[in-house]
Amino acid sequence: MIRRKIEDDDENPDRWLVSYADFITLLFAFFVVMYSVSSVNEGKYKELSSAINTAFASKKSNPENVGQVNESSQAVANNPTVNPTELSTVPLLPSSANTEAEQIEVEAMAKLGKQMADKLASLIKTGNARVIQNNHGLRIDIKDSVLFTAGSADLTVPAKATLSHISTLLSANINPILVEGHTDDTPIYIQNAAFFSNWELSGVRASSVLGQLNDTGIENIRLSALGYGPSQPISSNATEEGRMTNRHISIVVLYNSLSIDTSEGVEINPN
Repeated sequence: MIRRKIEDDDENPDRWLVSYADFITLLFAFFVVMYSVSSVNEGKYKELSSAINTAFASKKSNPENVGQVNESSQAVANNPTVNPTELSTVPLLPSSANTEAEQIEVEAMAKLGKQMADKLASLIKTGNARVIQNNHGLRIDIKDSVLFTAGSADLTVPAKATLSHISTLLSANINPILVEGHTDDTPIYIQNAAFFSNWELSGVRASSVLGQLNDTGIENIRLSALGYGPSQPISSNATEEGRMTNRHISIVVLYNSLSIDTSEGVEINPN
């Protein structure tokens, strides 16, 4: 059978009205949004202006507060035991805390950091360890050569003694502790068949340090461990010195007040 050709309907001459109506609707919505954005709540504006004026007036009338902050900043700047690191440039001051409780915790963490730096003075002076207070809490970085033999996750005898000293100080507070394992980017399986990747090596090493801290008096409820492998380098892996720096264990004493956020930190050195 021969199919009959169906002829197309004639084009509707009023079809443009649909597009025009859509355009007018969108244009109307646009002007409504513009009007709502441009409208200013005069009452709230006056309240905000008054609050700002009051705040600045109180600061001018009470110069002692400004003097205290400047004095604290100058004390940190002049203190040879507090040096900014490449990871942080602004000193951690108690004034950065939001509440009195947070300020007390920041100061207590700084005191613990000073004690820790004095305890690890010999390692810090030889570049094998460092103590840093930052927006997370207190971080103790120890190079892997101090704690382990190459490619191994078993703690050496001197390492256990070092961790025992650290544990003595950490057992005096109740803050949570995170043990981090870090490596360089050299594939471990090329030199060591015991670990398939640097991720495994860093995780097992962190667990070894965690176990030693637990054995020397730190409650297990405070402890946790993470293996970062080569994902968080603190130096360039292009040089042997940089790779040695990246191979380390970090013991992080965390703030209980997680709202503390100073975004920066300071390195703490022994006397």
